[in-house]
Amino acid sequence: MTSPVLVADRPAPPDWPFYLGLGVLGGAYVVLLVGMLVADIAFTSPGDLVRALASKEIRYAIRLSLISCSITAILSVWVAVPLGYLLSRFEFRGKTLLDALLDMPIVLPPLVIGLSLLILFQSPPGKFVDRVFPTTYAIPSVILAQFAVAAAFAVRTMRTTFDQITPRRELVALTLGASRAQAFWWVVLPEARRGVVTALTLSWARALGEFGPVLVFSGATRLRTEVLPTTVFLELSVGNLYGAVAVSLLMVGAALVVLVVVRLFGSSRAGV
Repeated sequence: MTSPVLVADRPAPPDWPFYLGLGVLGGAYVVLLVGMLVADIAFTSPGDLVRALASKEIRYAIRLSLISCSITAILSVWVAVPLGYLLSRFEFRGKTLLDALLDMPIVLPPLVIGLSLLILFQSPPGKFVDRVFPTTYAIPSVILAQFAVAAAFAVRTMRTTFDQITPRRELVALTLGASRAQAFWWVVLPEARRGVVTALTLSWARALGEFGPVLVFSGATRLRTEVLPTTVFLELSVGNLYGAVAVSLLMVGAALVVLVVVRLFGSSRAGV
């Protein structure tokens, strides 16, 4: 079998068809995203935004969204740090199953998450918790519905963060007499600080956009369990398209702020 012979003096084919193909295929999606944003901005006037912010119900939804998303993000990071570290640093029986279980909230339809939470609180243990600490169709259910999904994204972020941190410094600390906990708190966690900020920010953004679980498990009661995504749904249900788009633009603005924070704090070597 003869191998192909490269002719040194043969001119290389032009690269512009390759770049053109990349631009056309990738640009189609970019144009779609830009078109949606431009359409929303063109459809809504500043007066619509002012009227939306003047609504008592929408102001309540904004306040509840900010509070619930912040609590959700903090809780998500609290569970994501130990889980991400465990999955990154240790091998144990059942690790693959645990890894798959933690991905379930990411791949399952959001309505299924909400329905599962509702069924959980219809079980005897869930009913007991609901009697002691009212949860279903109350503000705690909003936080729990957001947390059930957002925490999975925080865990993925923290595992990637710990995977990218070399264990060499941690091992040195252990050989110098530090315990595993001391090595974690003094060496690993400070190196993972950017990953923690990224996980916190992404889980906050994910909680802000959560609709299906909140709708099923918390309902969409005005001035009670209404958050921004359910506000969009309620405004559409009464035919207030301008109000729905105005609230959507508020969420787009929040998403842009989150993306800027992620870009500033989350590098390709998160936490290093």
